[in-house]
Amino acid sequence: MTAKVSGRPIFNKMIARIEKGESQGIIAWHPDRLARNSIDGGRVIYLLDTGHIKHLKFPTFWFENTPQGKFMMQIAFGQSKYYIDNLSENVKRGQRQKIRRGEWPGWAPIGYLNDKNLRKVVVDETKAPLVRQLFESYATGNYTLADLKKCSFRWGLTGRSGKTVVKAELYRILTRPFYYGLMKYIGEWHEGKHDPLITKDLFDQVQKMLRRHGKPNKYHKLKFPLLGLGVVCASCGCAVTAERQKGHHYYHCTKRRVKCAEPFVREEILADQMKAMVSKVALPPEVAQKMLAILAEDRDESTRPLTHLKAEISEKLPAISAKIDRLLDAHLEGLIEKAEYQTKKEILLKEKIDLGEKLSKLEKKVEGWFEPAREFILAAQEAHAVISEGNLESLREKAKSIGSNFRLATKTLHFDYTFAWRLLAATPDFLNLRRGWDSNPRYP
Repeated sequence: MTAKVSGRPIFNKMIARIEKGESQGIIAWHPDRLARNSIDGGRVIYLLDTGHIKHLKFPTFWFENTPQGKFMMQIAFGQSKYYIDNLSENVKRGQRQKIRRGEWPGWAPIGYLNDKNLRKVVVDETKAPLVRQLFESYATGNYTLADLKKCSFRWGLTGRSGKTVVKAELYRILTRPFYYGLMKYIGEWHEGKHDPLITKDLFDQVQKMLRRHGKPNKYHKLKFPLLGLGVVCASCGCAVTAERQKGHHYYHCTKRRVKCAEPFVREEILADQMKAMVSKVALPPEVAQKMLAILAEDRDESTRPLTHLKAEISEKLPAISAKIDRLLDAHLEGLIEKAEYQTKKEILLKEKIDLGEKLSKLEKKVEGWFEPAREFILAAQEAHAVISEGNLESLREKAKSIGSNFRLATKTLHFDYTFAWRLLAATPDFLNLRRGWDSNPRYP
């Protein structure tokens, strides 16, 4: 029998056929290609002792089925095992060195690639945006893993084999800290040098959604354009629904708990009230441009108080790195156990990443804190365009973004503006509006 041994299953199948008497000999290139561990080598020697194997032929190794020959075979098998054990140890040592340098030693997860030239993990420019989109989509709470599987198929996201990503793989992606820069290898946490695809804040939001088993948004496709605001009846607190009668849409209380006397209201009337709500905070383009110019002038002055916070966090990061180094020294000197070392190291690494993200956020604020206010002004300018457009779905979404606590009473829609929109609605003079931004710029 010619032995092309490339793994234990083939070897086991070959030995089973010899034990059945289908063959009495083996032709192999060298003993180290026949057996590389004590079990396989022992089985070959045992079959030689019992007479199941009568001939072993090698082109580069001489063997006779004698006590001396079997002794030399055992030595050859021992050398093969030594070679494999030594190779395994060298590989493990190389992997430990890589992980200590912050380099991932295994196959790159989806969204990254193994660069053979640089010998490190690099971002996959094709799949990385799709992986980031998976996290962002699931964090909204509007998707289940089954929904993400359909989305990933539609986006063209595939695994290493080119096949569609299954739900189990999606779960592993969403729960893997590797994507925000933390690696776990043989029970120990390490800080990775690879470029993170997401922030730790986004990762934590996804973990909360996974624990809550978030349910998808039921308003996938609305039959009535003004439904979806969460409007309730002001009299009884029941939800407001809609129906079509004689070619018109009417909105009314569901009357599920009590017999409510609130009347029906036609869609046209409700739409006019929403337009009035949105128009009160809509900014014409010329007004919006003036407000943006004012924000640009105030930017440098308003960012000065953030500078000292940035300096404090910058000082804490080296201190944490020093703690990690001292912790490693204590572990190497035997002062603390491995389990305690791994636990404390994980805590310090997570704290370091948190501070790094806070520093990044502060740097963004120092460079341009006015961005949220700028987005708010552009949103107010967009409200002006929504009114001109006349699309009821766009009007509903805009009303939902600027208001809350929607109530319907006697054919009238009541609501509350959210903070920034309430300030804009109550300030006819746009020049005075900036006073509320300098101290606490909270905008949707």
